[in-house]
Amino acid sequence: MGTRVQRLLIATTNRDKLAEIRRVLGDAAPELITLRDRPAVEEPEETGASFEENARLKALYYNQTLASETADAEYTLAEDSGLEIDALDGAPGIHSARFVRPDASYLEKFAEIFRRLAGMPDAPRTARFVCAVAVVHKGQVVFETRGTIEGEIAEAPRGTGGFGYDPVFYYPPYGLTLGEVSAEQKIAVAHRGVAIRSFAGWLRAGDVDGAKQKKRETHE
Repeated sequence: MGTRVQRLLIATTNRDKLAEIRRVLGDAAPELITLRDRPAVEEPEETGASFEENARLKALYYNQTLASETADAEYTLAEDSGLEIDALDGAPGIHSARFVRPDASYLEKFAEIFRRLAGMPDAPRTARFVCAVAVVHKGQVVFETRGTIEGEIAEAPRGTGGFGYDPVFYYPPYGLTLGEVSAEQKIAVAHRGVAIRSFAGWLRAGDVDGAKQKKRETHE
């Protein structure tokens, strides 16, 4: 069995994402810290062409920039996630956070999605959420995974739960948008839950010193 992960730096300041990660990891979680617990540094430029590339570059950047004096026991986890809409050729995709413009509200993002889809009434409204996760230790990527959830774009935003694009993402098995379900219902099926459960399985297996591992897991 490899060395136990004693501390995990979650490379985010997003409280909603952190809450989901904590909920999924449960008793598998090592000591968790976030970017709020470390000195402020500039964010890396997300130059990757995919969710995986962006997750990897963020994990490498923060691991190398914010490594502590106890780095041997510390791992860094970064994720990149977003919404892909088939009728829009995968947009907003990796640009989900900056869709429309960097400071746009989600109501503005929703309006732009509906505006574009209105111009193609016969197009399918199929879409998916994607979450790519990368884990780095001492400057090396040691684990990667990907989670997705398949659904459709709703006709209008529904629900006040969740965050981000959840109110416009309709999940047919529930008959509801992710903005209308409980946190427990969402994390059971959604992209981040799928990816972090894969990571939790790797943690429980304990082989953190082994060769770089890659997993791809999808939940529809």
